Amino acid sequence: MWWMMNETGGNYCSKKSDDLCSNVCDQESSQVLGMSRIRCILRGLDVKTYIFMFAVIPMCVFGFYIHGQKISYFLRPLWEKAPKPFNVIPHYYNENITMENLCRLHGWGVREYPRRVYDAVLFSNELEILTLRWRELYPYITEFVVLESNSTFTGLPKPLVFNSNREKFKFVEPRLTYGTIGGRFKKGENPFVEEAYQRVALDHLLKIAGITDDDLLIMSDVDEIPSAHTINLLRWCDEVPSILHLQLKNYLYSFEFRVDDKSWRASIHRYQTGKTRYAHYRQSDDILADAGWHCSFCFRRISDFIFKMKAYSHYDRVRFSHYLNPERIQKVICKGTDLFDMLPEEYTFRDIIGKMGSIPHSYSAVHLPAFLLENSEKYKFLLPGNCKRER
Repeated sequence: MWWMMNETGGNYCSKKSDDLCSNVCDQESSQVLGMSRIRCILRGLDVKTYIFMFAVIPMCVFGFYIHGQKISYFLRPLWEKAPKPFNVIPHYYNENITMENLCRLHGWGVREYPRRVYDAVLFSNELEILTLRWRELYPYITEFVVLESNSTFTGLPKPLVFNSNREKFKFVEPRLTYGTIGGRFKKGENPFVEEAYQRVALDHLLKIAGITDDDLLIMSDVDEIPSAHTINLLRWCDEVPSILHLQLKNYLYSFEFRVDDKSWRASIHRYQTGKTRYAHYRQSDDILADAGWHCSFCFRRISDFIFKMKAYSHYDRVRFSHYLNPERIQKVICKGTDLFDMLPEEYTFRDIIGKMGSIPHSYSAVHLPAFLLENSEKYKFLLPGNCKRER
């Protein structure tokens, strides 16, 4: 028999063995051989290895999927350095001090007449915050300029909220330049491209509003509110920097949760034709201390929180659909934790660890916008002790 198998090209193994790892029958089919190798590998593993392969590794992969962003933010000091520090200009103010003395305290001269001031914003749906902003700045603004799009930065269609509620802003109507712009609705595009597109359109609207050289232009988001006395100071004082960032007290959800004093994107410019461009990034090394308030996600209704989370440039932070759950959002607001379950955006381990967890509650409502306190019942959702929101 054995010689017949050799003649027909077969392969015979006379040794009886259950060892599938042996090479004596090396002429097996590739499929059988492959299965045999897998079985050989598995037979060579102990229980601890099985646990590691089928429990520990999948748990690590799942954990990185859930918390990968946190890990990246926590390790940020290893791969990114803090930006260059600002040149902080001390801010002097008391209602009983004359403007001449205030300008002198800052090292500036005083003008014979104040500069004109233009306040220009891109508007989405922040009706209450826009009201507080304009009521605060009203005495010192020459022209209020607002641009509204029928598209969010993420390319979603949106109603013209300001246009529908324009009657609420009759107090600025004589000094209002309002414009609209159609969205491009390009799916999958970086949201910052649409944002930049709208800011360019705001440049054109400012020209229509009549801005001229050496007028002051406030560049900030709606929720970045300069204090009235800051704007009055800058319009009366001479020799102020041509571009000056404004350091704002940084709040989240309401004036109950004060994060820090590091909000810096708001800026004020002495306008120069052909040179000044509306932007929302660092444009100078000079910053004026304690110049107002930044109240981020300070909405009356949960639906407005959801809208902004889906609409603004950082929509990529909504990594899971349950982030948009109204019950979850309400709990987050009252706890003072992060809507996107993120770690603080800091550049040192000390700062990151120091800001981890909930924001401490503040019970101070001192030095807040006057209109807010005068109408506290209407805007109580922005004051300490009122974290519950309407749907």
